[in-house]
Amino acid sequence: MIHRKAEKYINNWIEKPDRALLVTGARQVGKTFTIRKCLKNKECNYIEINLIENSEFIDALQQATTVEELKLNISALKDVVFKDNETFLFIDEVQEYKDVITKIKFWVDDGRIKLILSGSLLGIELRDLRSAPVGYMDELDMYPLDFEEFIMASGVTLDTIDYLKQCFTDRKPVTDIINKKMLTHLNRYLVVGGMPAAVNAYIETGNIGEVSTIQKNIIRQYRVDFTKYEKDEKKFMLTALYDQIPSQLLKQNKRFNYSDIKKKLRFEKLENSFLWLKYAGVVIATTNVTEPRISLNQNAKSSLLKLYSSDVGLLTYQYGNALRAKILLGDGKVNLGGVFENFVAQELHAHGYPSYFYNNHRLGEIDFVIEHNGSVSPIEVKSGKDYYIHSALNKATYNEEYQVKESYVFANCNIEVKDKIIYYPVYMCAFISDEIEYPILTPDI
Repeated sequence: MIHRKAEKYINNWIEKPDRALLVTGARQVGKTFTIRKCLKNKECNYIEINLIENSEFIDALQQATTVEELKLNISALKDVVFKDNETFLFIDEVQEYKDVITKIKFWVDDGRIKLILSGSLLGIELRDLRSAPVGYMDELDMYPLDFEEFIMASGVTLDTIDYLKQCFTDRKPVTDIINKKMLTHLNRYLVVGGMPAAVNAYIETGNIGEVSTIQKNIIRQYRVDFTKYEKDEKKFMLTALYDQIPSQLLKQNKRFNYSDIKKKLRFEKLENSFLWLKYAGVVIATTNVTEPRISLNQNAKSSLLKLYSSDVGLLTYQYGNALRAKILLGDGKVNLGGVFENFVAQELHAHGYPSYFYNNHRLGEIDFVIEHNGSVSPIEVKSGKDYYIHSALNKATYNEEYQVKESYVFANCNIEVKDKIIYYPVYMCAFISDEIEYPILTPDI
């Protein structure tokens, strides 16, 4: 059974729904299922409307200026009874009528209906919405299942997960049996990915053919979105960018090369398309930093990008069945550098880390740089046996100007500490989290 970390957030909101809740994320990441599950488990009185399946509800929302009118309009279309101060109204696929967001303030102020909304492409649709109800709506981003959610769904016990987390924290090696088992789970995750429908098919049938069919349909839906929500001149560019990701990640230098789409093409012509894919939740974009020091955001150079798929299973689907079979068999001869990097990018993204990379002609390239526990932490991802070789990471780690407390290498290995560099198995990226403690501030008297 799939359990999502987002359930805790939604359940807490249900206990005190004094503001509206907007759940966002790419298509097929499990928003609707998770919201519905939480409402049912809490035995809430709720009414669900879907603005794609039942477009007539758009008019009902559009014409409602008060809560009373909202209740009457929805009741006229759906045989439901609203109970004041009890009923939760769940509006799904809200991107079909994004202006509903501007009405939230008045409905929340009334207080008789508890509002929860979800939709896809909202990162795009709501970016320019000037009347967003600040202070009246909480937002929750959902992503594909991360690796921890995946192994829980695969039957790994909480005791084992707690043991792994303790090994991660204490920097103590994992037992060989558990480490080998977790590497097997990782290989499966690289193929199945974290889209809930694909994970369900894997758990229930073990049939990767069924998983592949689901992944094919998700990618088809993405391409439909490219054409449905954008103007003609942009459709080709979105598709071309998305289709280039697998080949770009196979290269030695994984920085996105615009000329692979069209000769002499420059970033300025593509910037809006990059942003579209990023805000749609279809890709994860990491930008180059001129220096690996705090603040990374201030040192970012947005024209130098790496693009990763939002789901590693969708990425490996695009590589084809032969590679996926080798991954499942644990074939050590296959170059999985780009796939491993995509996995790490996905985990960092799901855990709330804005990630960057560092590329300097003098020092070399570092796969990821994050702000972690109050310091900059360089990260190198290795798929081969030469994981002790990382000159750029060494130079950054021991450069006193950058004040690096520790660096990480994620590879096919066990846990090992060498001074300021910590070696972890790749799957251990699932347990990285920011634990910075802010000082308690006492106001001057």
